[in-house]
Amino acid sequence: MRAVAEIRMPKVVLSGILMVVVAGVGAAGCGLFQNEMVSRGQHLYTHYCMHCHGENGRQNEGYNWASMPDPRPKDLSNKNEMSTFTDQEIFATISRDMKDTTPEVGDKIGDDEFAVPTMPTFKYTLSEEEIWSIVAYVRTLHGMKLTYDLEARKKELQNNVQAAQQAYDQARQAFEAAEKRAQEEADKKGVEVDDESYAKEQEALAAASKELEKAKAMLTAFSSRPKPPAVPRPDLAMSPHDAAKLAEQGKRLYSNKYGCNACHRVGEEGGVVGPALDRAGFRLNPTWVYRWIKYPQGMKPETRMPNLGLSDADAKAVTMYLATLKAPRAERAIEKASVSE
Repeated sequence: MRAVAEIRMPKVVLSGILMVVVAGVGAAGCGLFQNEMVSRGQHLYTHYCMHCHGENGRQNEGYNWASMPDPRPKDLSNKNEMSTFTDQEIFATISRDMKDTTPEVGDKIGDDEFAVPTMPTFKYTLSEEEIWSIVAYVRTLHGMKLTYDLEARKKELQNNVQAAQQAYDQARQAFEAAEKRAQEEADKKGVEVDDESYAKEQEALAAASKELEKAKAMLTAFSSRPKPPAVPRPDLAMSPHDAAKLAEQGKRLYSNKYGCNACHRVGEEGGVVGPALDRAGFRLNPTWVYRWIKYPQGMKPETRMPNLGLSDADAKAVTMYLATLKAPRAERAIEKASVSE
């Protein structure tokens, strides 16, 4: 019994040990989550970003870097510069709406707003969680870690859905009660129901329904990639004058808004990630082009080309511009066979 008594530890010491163990497990779990995010981000970075930004994020490291028009990608390994950006700012750079940077006729762009056409958006290609994982990996390229609380963000979205559901249920009950009262009053008077008597409740229900769908969509977008509906066949029939005018607009959008020249070459200018487009007017069917630039992943799920969020009008303009690209076929030297005597 004395031996047993000697190996007993005080409850305070034992509790302290348990707290250390639990804390260690918690820290390990957090570290594991961070590592999974970074690993996932590295995979996505390799697929979508490395050809321009390079394996280690350094300038002139990616095979497409030197072929891109200015401004070329910044040095992601430069801690002095990259540490000045918050996680949210890096996220906003990767997930944004593209802006037309054409002077005077383009979009209004704020002083602090990122609007470099050669940097594509992945807002319409990847889930929010995937984009955050890219941010987590980019942080490792300059020796930092993601500090943004992703679990809190997910919880916020879930709470928003619950709150929107409650508001919708209340609006529905109010609508049904008002509709019932209107029916009872109409029955007493022997007249038709006056829809205007509960129009306010009907509008409130419609608004609550819209907010609920929005909250659900945001929660879905957190972990699921965007999946737009099928792209309908476009009407590309127009007069030569209108086609030329639209093509001119498309040429501007091609370079100044969607930065297509960052990855595609026309003549001697442009990137080398995608195919050259100087003969697109001969090679590509306009309807196919329109559907491709509207939703590339719908036609080839693992394509490196992101969905840039083109409107129907912009997609039509870019399609008409590409239809004008009809460079002559490059001449190939034909070697004459020598005849041995």
